[in-house]
Amino acid sequence: MNRTPVDEARLRRLLGGPDLAWLLERVRRRLERGQSLTGPVSLAAPTPAQRAAAERLLGRAPGDGKALTVRLDAVDAVLVRSGVSPEGLTAAVTALTGPVISLEEVRRSEDQAWAEAYAPLTVLAGEVPSLEEWAGRVREDGLVRRLARTPEAARPLLDQVARVLRELPAEPPRSLSVFAADILGNAHALDDGTPPATLCLSGIRALTGHPDGAGATWRRAAWASAGLLRDDVSSTVLTLNLRGTPALDWMADMGEPCLLTLRQLAHHPPRTTPPVVHICENPAVLSAAADTYGPDAFRWSASRASRRLPPWPSWRTSTSSVPNSATMATSTGAACASPRR
Repeated sequence: MNRTPVDEARLRRLLGGPDLAWLLERVRRRLERGQSLTGPVSLAAPTPAQRAAAERLLGRAPGDGKALTVRLDAVDAVLVRSGVSPEGLTAAVTALTGPVISLEEVRRSEDQAWAEAYAPLTVLAGEVPSLEEWAGRVREDGLVRRLARTPEAARPLLDQVARVLRELPAEPPRSLSVFAADILGNAHALDDGTPPATLCLSGIRALTGHPDGAGATWRRAAWASAGLLRDDVSSTVLTLNLRGTPALDWMADMGEPCLLTLRQLAHHPPRTTPPVVHICENPAVLSAAADTYGPDAFRWSASRASRRLPPWPSWRTSTSSVPNSATMATSTGAACASPRR
């Protein structure tokens, strides 16, 4: 359908000046909200120039009150009658300020974009039923919107989260950074504070039943509950006469302490384990036992990071009661200090 063109030069002289910018802004706001262009709009403290511009537009003084009031239907009539904008005020404002998109349309479009952004979670919930309730909660609690800000950023973020959770729990336990590099192509993608890490930890609670919490110790334990180890090389356990691997057997035969990393225990746990694990505080006890008894000493182990030991069924320490600098002693019929609580 052909539209009668706006006389843009005359329109800019009549309505496009800075002294009527407030009027254009009010009209555009009404159009965005789907409101009619009738009735009055007011400016609380107009300047003399703004009053003069309104008078030129309407061909008469708009009133001498403190506020400047202009009726939109009167402006529409002037524009149509003069031929400046034969289709009225809506066409005039569009010509001066550009196309108007209704806020309702913007909201619908944004809602659709967010629904599409959550698609990776929808697919994941279908594949992993234990995550269905969590996925629904994530859609509603606003966490993704706070982390990603836009649907365009949310979609790749949730795609990363789904790829991670789909691989958990890791078996056997793995280094978190190596896992991140393998799955996401970046060893630091799951570092503390990153959006993927924040959402993955939320999903891990639903996946493994790990209790809610906060802080570095809690995050380390949460990752470990899904088989991902934050620090599998510098976390160590010192043993004496503990057997079950070739290295442990050789050191036990020598009666010397053996230092194992968490990585070694995760990838090559002892084939056999003693029935009891006792824990005391001072690694010097282990050294004294080695000096005094050598290969004949009870089987001992001392851990600097017993909180971070993965929960193997055959050899378990309590993550709630073992100090970080604990000493563990394993023996049959030997008395050792109990864990400090």
